[in-house]
Amino acid sequence: MGTQDNQPPPLGSGETRTPTDEILNSVMQELEALHRQMKEQMSQDIQRLQADKDRLIEDIDSLQTEYRRLQSQQFQTLSDRIPPNPAWLKQLTQIVARNVEQALIARINQIKAASDPPLLAADPSGLVPLSDLGDENFNNRQLEAVLETSLNHTFQTLQQELSHYQSDLSRRLNNMQTLEQQAEALLETIVARLQQQAETSTLGGDSSRREFSSGRPEALPPAKTILTKTPETAPSGAKSSSPVQLGLFLALLSAVSLSLFNVCLKIILKGPQPREIFGLFSLEGIITPGIGNSLLILLLRMIVVMGLMPIVATFLYPPVWQDLRRFLQSGDRRLMLTVIGSGFFLFLSQVAIYVAIGEIPTGIAITIFFIYPIVTVIASWGLFGDRPTLIRVIAMITILAGGILCLPARNPNIAMGNVQVGVIAAICAGIAFAGYVLLTQVAAGKLHPIPFSLVNFAAIFVFSALSLMVLPDNLGISIEPGVWNGLIIGGVVLGVLTLSSYLLNNFAIRSAGASLASIIGTTGPALTALFAFWIIGESIKQQQIYGMALVILGVGAMSVERMIAAKRKAS
Repeated sequence: MGTQDNQPPPLGSGETRTPTDEILNSVMQELEALHRQMKEQMSQDIQRLQADKDRLIEDIDSLQTEYRRLQSQQFQTLSDRIPPNPAWLKQLTQIVARNVEQALIARINQIKAASDPPLLAADPSGLVPLSDLGDENFNNRQLEAVLETSLNHTFQTLQQELSHYQSDLSRRLNNMQTLEQQAEALLETIVARLQQQAETSTLGGDSSRREFSSGRPEALPPAKTILTKTPETAPSGAKSSSPVQLGLFLALLSAVSLSLFNVCLKIILKGPQPREIFGLFSLEGIITPGIGNSLLILLLRMIVVMGLMPIVATFLYPPVWQDLRRFLQSGDRRLMLTVIGSGFFLFLSQVAIYVAIGEIPTGIAITIFFIYPIVTVIASWGLFGDRPTLIRVIAMITILAGGILCLPARNPNIAMGNVQVGVIAAICAGIAFAGYVLLTQVAAGKLHPIPFSLVNFAAIFVFSALSLMVLPDNLGISIEPGVWNGLIIGGVVLGVLTLSSYLLNNFAIRSAGASLASIIGTTGPALTALFAFWIIGESIKQQQIYGMALVILGVGAMSVERMIAAKRKAS
C-alpha cells in the first residue's frame, strides 16, 4: 500500500523519535563538527606560531652572529688605526672588561701591574682618560668609547626584546595548547552526556516515541538545520502560524498521495468484477492478486524508487553518502543486521498489504493494518519495560473494537475476493510493520533517517528480487501476455506516488513538526476509503465506517498523548 515505507524511519524509540532525541542528535553532530573545526583552526594557529618562533630564533641567531662579527671587525679596525701603547691598551681593556666582565679582569690587573705610574685615569664611568695624551687622541678615544657603548647597548636591547618576544610567544603557544585540550575535553564531556541522555530517552518508553498514526515512519529535518529552526517540541505559540499551516497542508497532501497509491494498486490488481473509473469507463485490472504478483509489483515500484531516491536523499540531506560510507565502514554488525532486519520486516509488511488490498476493500485493508500500534505498545512493554499509560490502554481497546467492526463479510453488493486471505494478510501486514518499528528503535540515534530510509528501500528491492527467484511455481508470477506495458506504467505511477508522499511528508515535518503532521496522518484510512469510493466506486457498510472512525480516534489519541508527553518532557 505504500503507507509504511515511503517516509523516513522513526529513529526516536520504539515507534518514532522524540523531539528531544532529534535535538540531542543534532546538537551532538553540531558539537562534533565544531570540535573538529576548532581543533583544525587551533592546529593551524599553532603551526603558524611555531613557524614564526623558528623564524625569530633564526633572526636572533643571525643578529648575534652579525654582532660578534661587527664587534670583532671594530676591534680589528681600532687595532689597525691606533698604534698600541700602554695607555690605549689600558683604556681598551677597561671597555672590553665592561662587556665580558669577569673573563678579562685578570688581564686588566696584569696590564695595570706591568705599567708605570698610571698614564690614564678614568672618570666614574671608566671612559674619560685623564692622562697626558693629546687632545686629538683623547677625542678619538672618547668617540670610540661612546660608539662602542652605544653599539653594545643597542644590541643588548634588541636581544632582550627578542628574548622577551620569544618567551611571550612560547607562553602563548602553551596557553593555546592548554585551551585546546580543555575545549576538547569539554566537548567530549558534552557529547558523552548528550549520548547518554539520548540512550536513556530512547529506552525511556513509548511515551517518548513519535509516530505517524498512518503507519508511516516520520522524516526528520537535516541535522545542520535543526539548530536554526524552532524545535518541534516547542509550544505551538512559538511558531508562526504560516509555516504551521503550510506544514499541515503538506501533511494532508502526503496522506492524499498515499491514499491515491492504495487506490492505484487496487486498480492494477484484478477483482471479481471490472471496476468503474469515475463512473465513466471500466477497467478489469492487469494481474491477479497473489504473493508472486505482489512481489512483482513491489519490485517494479522499487526499481523506480531506487532510481530516484538517491537524488531525493541528496536533496533532503546532503551528507547522506558520507553517513552511508561511515555506516558501511563502521564494522558494527549488530547495527547492520538491525537496519537490514527492519527493511526485511518492512518488505514483509508491503507484500502482505498488497495481498490484502487485492482481496478486500482498500479502506478496510488499511484500517485493519492499523492494529500495529497495539502490537508495538505491547512489545515495547515486554522488551523495554515501557508500561502503557491509561490513555494508551483506552486507545488500544478503541482500535481493537474498531478493527473488529471493520472485519468484512460476504456481501453480494460488494465485489470482494477471498475475505479470509485478505483479513489475515492485513493483520500480518500490521504485525510485520510493528516488527519494523521495534527494530528501528534499536537503531535509534545511530543513523540519520534519510540514509536509514535509503537502506530500507534498497533492502526491499533486494528481498523482492531474491524472493521472485526462489518462490515456488505455485506461488510465483502469473500474468497474461501483453500486459507488461500497463504493468510497467503502473509501477512507475506507484513509485512516483511513493516519492511524492515522501517529499511532502519531509517538508510537512520541517514546517509544522512531526507531532502535528502525525495527527494528519491518522486520516489515512478515511482518505483511502473516500478515494476508493470516489474513483472506483468501492463502498463499505455503515458498521465498517463506525469501526474505521474508532480506529482513527484511537490512533489519533495515541499521537496526541505522545505529543503532550514530549512537550512536558522538553519543558
